[in-house]
Amino acid sequence: ALAGFAIGCTLGIGVAVVSVRWRSVAEALLPYAIAANSVPIIAFAPLAIVWFGVEQGSKIAIVAMMTFFPTMVGTVRGLLSPDRDALDLMRSYGATERQVFVKLRVPSALPFVLTAFKVSASLSMIGAVVGEFFGGFARSLGVYIVSQTALFHTREAWAAVVVACAYGIGFYLVIAGIERLLIPWHVTLRR
Repeated sequence: ALAGFAIGCTLGIGVAVVSVRWRSVAEALLPYAIAANSVPIIAFAPLAIVWFGVEQGSKIAIVAMMTFFPTMVGTVRGLLSPDRDALDLMRSYGATERQVFVKLRVPSALPFVLTAFKVSASLSMIGAVVGEFFGGFARSLGVYIVSQTALFHTREAWAAVVVACAYGIGFYLVIAGIERLLIPWHVTLRR
């Protein structure tokens, strides 16, 4: 789940930065991103296994696909969030586009990006387990859930679901902790 999360989030941020910088690229890429996000993961998983194999590659692709869109949308929203007055002030001081990006757009985008990461953290666990439903190592969590359910061992299946939940919550909490370190000034973290 971590490799897919890293790939999906990195691609999401990259596409968002390019989309904000060059509007024509955004107009060309957005329909494809929406189409990719519209594909139910349960439909994509078997194809990913055919394309990338039963090993980790297919699970990484599934998780990357699930984490890409929330990260891209959150990053675009964040990069476009600075108000007009702040942008005008930076430009009146003679700031270059690079300076505006680094000193205004990136700090403004951080809360949005980190929120997208928290959403993607939960989605990455879902994607990894769903990917394993269609094939994986015998000792993987998704395969275990499917096999125990097929044997009507509901206690064991539910225990595995709880473990998957715990992993998802743990990953979410790690991202939330990173968020507290990176943006302690943000209004959502003041208590």
